[in-house]
Amino acid sequence: MAASDDTAPEPAGAGADTDPLGDPLLRTRFALPSRPATYLRRQRLVDHLDQALTTPLTLVNGAAGAGKTLLAADWAAGLRLPVAWLTVEAGDRRPGVFWAYVLESLRACGARTEGVVGTPADSGGVGRGLLGALAAELNGRDRPVVLVLDEYDRMTAPRIAEELEFVLRHAGRGLRLVLVTRTEPLLPLHRYRAAGELTEIRGAELAFTPGEAGALLELHGLRLPAHAASALVERTRGWAAGLRLSALAARESTDPERYLKEFEAGHSTVADFLLAEVLKGRTEETQDLLLRVSVLDRFCPGLADALTLRTDAAPLLAGLHRENAFIERLGHCWYRLHPLFREILLAHLRERMPGVEAELHRRAARWLRRSGFLPETLAHAAAGGDWDLAAGALVDDLAIGQLFTGLRSDDLTQLFAGMGPEAGSPASDLVRAARALARRDLGHGLARLRGARERLSDDAPDLAPVRLSCTLLEALAARLTGCPARAEEAAAASEELVRELPAPLLGKHPELTALLLTHVGSARLWDGRFEDARAVLTTVAGTPGGAATVLPRVEAMGHLALLDYLNGWLGRAERKAMAALSEGERAGLPRPPGAGIGRLVLAAVAVDRHELDRARTLLDETARLPAREHDPVPTAGRAIAVSRLLLDSGEAGAAVEAADPAVPAAVASPWAQGHAALVRSAARLAEDRPDEASRMLHGLSGDQPVCAVEAAALQIAAGHPRAAVELLDSIRAEGRTGPVVSVGAALVKARAATEAGDEATARRLVARALLDARRERLRRPFLRAGEWLRPMLATDPLRELAEGWLVAEPPRRHGERPRPEAGPPPLVAVELSGRERDVLRRLARMMSTEEIAADLYVSVNTVKTHLKSAYRKLGVNRRNEAVHRARGLGLL
Repeated sequence: MAASDDTAPEPAGAGADTDPLGDPLLRTRFALPSRPATYLRRQRLVDHLDQALTTPLTLVNGAAGAGKTLLAADWAAGLRLPVAWLTVEAGDRRPGVFWAYVLESLRACGARTEGVVGTPADSGGVGRGLLGALAAELNGRDRPVVLVLDEYDRMTAPRIAEELEFVLRHAGRGLRLVLVTRTEPLLPLHRYRAAGELTEIRGAELAFTPGEAGALLELHGLRLPAHAASALVERTRGWAAGLRLSALAARESTDPERYLKEFEAGHSTVADFLLAEVLKGRTEETQDLLLRVSVLDRFCPGLADALTLRTDAAPLLAGLHRENAFIERLGHCWYRLHPLFREILLAHLRERMPGVEAELHRRAARWLRRSGFLPETLAHAAAGGDWDLAAGALVDDLAIGQLFTGLRSDDLTQLFAGMGPEAGSPASDLVRAARALARRDLGHGLARLRGARERLSDDAPDLAPVRLSCTLLEALAARLTGCPARAEEAAAASEELVRELPAPLLGKHPELTALLLTHVGSARLWDGRFEDARAVLTTVAGTPGGAATVLPRVEAMGHLALLDYLNGWLGRAERKAMAALSEGERAGLPRPPGAGIGRLVLAAVAVDRHELDRARTLLDETARLPAREHDPVPTAGRAIAVSRLLLDSGEAGAAVEAADPAVPAAVASPWAQGHAALVRSAARLAEDRPDEASRMLHGLSGDQPVCAVEAAALQIAAGHPRAAVELLDSIRAEGRTGPVVSVGAALVKARAATEAGDEATARRLVARALLDARRERLRRPFLRAGEWLRPMLATDPLRELAEGWLVAEPPRRHGERPRPEAGPPPLVAVELSGRERDVLRRLARMMSTEEIAADLYVSVNTVKTHLKSAYRKLGVNRRNEAVHRARGLGLL
């Protein structure tokens, strides 16, 4: 039954499954197109298509109107195998969008197991893990699934073609892929041909034969002699759409045979001429309706009425569909024009009614906005140049968060890139601010945000969505500028605003709240309020909402991993960082921003475990992730990992430069400053400048326990044991800190006991440190403790506690016992930097420090720094011992 004129029909897919953003999927894209009553089954083509069941890939390639889609649909309808049908659209050029619809089409036909393969959540790309899981699931099927991609010519993205070929190759006999297309797909067809794994139906085979043309004309109520049908086939080249259009036009003639015989393509194209003939017999109202709806991808009677400003669309559309006048019914009272027919109508619209196209788009946008079709509203508002309407629709729907996360972020960014200065509403300013902040353009973003805020009226209740969207951007701006107070103000304002909004509207976009809390949590973390940050970030990490909230969830999990690392829990930090990476991979995210923090945490953990090669690899991976400049927390996190890695590699000067990335922030971060001070102090100590090293630590206190214990170790190494003890006494961890703190504190106290001559207490403290560190494979505090520790580790029972993870035996022959004179064992996982190896090689050639410096074009002090670092790693004190130990370990 047609929808009433004043009632919007149910959105396609309403009440059914939703896409990864929570919007209804366009279920009509998964439905087999219906065959009209005048459809002619051509058995020769159906028989040829049956070969598709024996080859992985089938190609149905022909011009527009060649009958490809109906042929494939008719064949698929008769199969006894599961058939997943997907009509490709232009927006599918985004990998995440394309694979989201492919996965849903497979699920809809029963070819997928729930929960086995995740759902893409980023329009920019899909991780190889998701594709591999999909291929593996298909490969395990008892019988194949047929996946038909109709209108595949709309797919022009090489990356998607590569991903599709990957899945097809690894799915084995579990997948039969059928591509219905106007153009040659970007796939290695030559390889499939050579292997006999390709079924092809092309234009020449799709063309109607005279006999088939005669049968088609009979279905349209026309009986022609064989020679007349042959002449028509000759003139139309057997083109299905041309034959059908000719039949429709000839039915209106009193002498169809003569009409078809005398027909000549006198216009620029056959299609234009035939269209004119078809429209000639229609009423003015019908012609006007067809021309106006040509601006739409799909339409219903209510939407069509909005374009014609009449109320007769329902019966006109129903009649056109009954007459097979290139109107296809999609279900739920929705229709669409045949693509070729639509193109021709649109050309005629521009010729007959110049200048009206933009107004039609605006009318469509207004109707679609009232009816709740946000993506189409935005597209038509943009096409009509009404940017205030587009921005208002986005903000009123609370969908502004989709500019930062989700499948449509890139598409929305590109759509609003055309917005000009004429758009002057607060919503337009908010969209401009969001686009600027998304690309980290703080200058323009903050200016636009300030302009939107000034235009808002505090006593306008209908502006609650605008004000809530504003608080999201305020929280992001506060995060990026390191201003925790402004983030708290945004959080408080949002709590008030959500009470003014209906729950269903808030429930449509869980990403908005998740993003806002993530920004607040990041700002609190920057401020050193670890437990307050953990509270909101834990809420985000557990947020429901599926793919719509996956990006803030991954980012929150990465922040939580960093929190655990900063509190000294290496194992917990590693597990949470790995969980963040896994969550991103499961969602098919190749480069989720939050995963960058996760990798930074893993790199920092690797440094503390003295797995320096792994740390370098992880840091190289983070360098390839999307830039997060002007985001203080990940920038400071990277500074910690990089500077500590450089310091432990003997590159103290470079470590000092990397320790302080000079992040512009309204408020200094205590932990970021603390770690930078530690690196600067350690570098001065390596240069034999203990007093400067000690002064670098002034201001550090027990409020940052991890920093405090490392600072205490540096103070005692610099000859200031009292300052070290004061730092330890100032720590008030209250059970929230991990083994890094307990191990560091025990080693500092052990060194103080050793220097006081209390060996028994020192051994007891070192034993406690070894027990705590072994569970976490925490090596760095022992490596940097100093030479006093190594002889102690060579004695029982401390050696037993350290064997296998901290100390290793020097190489010896089979059966040979350890030699007491061999000295303290080196630490395991001894890694010399490239420069340290260069220095030791020259040392082995009996070169002096000055000669080595001249040969390497570095200063003498730099050579001494590298030598000290190498001595420390090798557990030696002299040059000849260093060369001997390095050779014994195979490092030279």
